Amino acid sequence: MRTRLSTRWPAVALLATLTGGAVPAMALAQDADNNPYTSRIDVRTGRRLFRAQCSTCHGLNAAGGNESTGPDLTTGRFRHADSDAGLFRVIRDGVRSTSMLGLGADANDQSLWQLVTYLRSLDVTAGGTPSGSSAAGQQLFTGKGDCTRCHMVNGRGQRIGPDLSSVGDRRALADLETDLVDPDAELLPRWWTMRAVGPGGQVVEGLRMDEDTFTFRIMDAEQNLRAFSKYGDWTYERIQQSTMPGYAETLTADERNDLVAYLFSLRSEP
Repeated sequence: MRTRLSTRWPAVALLATLTGGAVPAMALAQDADNNPYTSRIDVRTGRRLFRAQCSTCHGLNAAGGNESTGPDLTTGRFRHADSDAGLFRVIRDGVRSTSMLGLGADANDQSLWQLVTYLRSLDVTAGGTPSGSSAAGQQLFTGKGDCTRCHMVNGRGQRIGPDLSSVGDRRALADLETDLVDPDAELLPRWWTMRAVGPGGQVVEGLRMDEDTFTFRIMDAEQNLRAFSKYGDWTYERIQQSTMPGYAETLTADERNDLVAYLFSLRSEP
């Protein structure tokens, strides 16, 4: 499976009064502008921005609670905004007479829109609820699916693939379903592999850990790190395909639903 901000933001309660009830407390005119940054990449970028800038007040996953001073932003309901454009303006301009200061007119528009996209993605009711059994999916994960051969959950498993301990925070139901049947659909460069061929036909393949102009490092199937020079006796190639097998044929539709339900349940503590 699978897992830029140009303006410096102050560490304040950026979204402290976005929510607070189902009925808007401040009417905002519907803006004709549409959010141009709504891809899965934008969701992930918005999530990184939020965690770096907003989690102090709203919690790591925007759910508030515990030591957080800001409200829960995962309900899909916002007190001071009823549209994406309204959310954009609240984040940029703040809300008068509250601790929501806003980022100011000089804030990067793309980053603001990506924050809006991330906030919209947090409404877990928008994408429906899993139809499968999480308990059955967990058994598939460690059994027939053999997912722990590559993935780690809460410290158990391997690290050949992404850590899935909180995959439910960052992947919607539809994304998880796609991941299972078409692993190449959204493969980030972080999960490319490399194949190095040396003198005498020696071959080493593994996960691409890092690469620069002169060298590259890979982690092989035994999780050993190997470093290579691009100008030595070894040749190399990047393999931009997932090492994960698709489960369209090896798991039934019901089994995939169960596995998706389990993966969707994996969330970090607020």
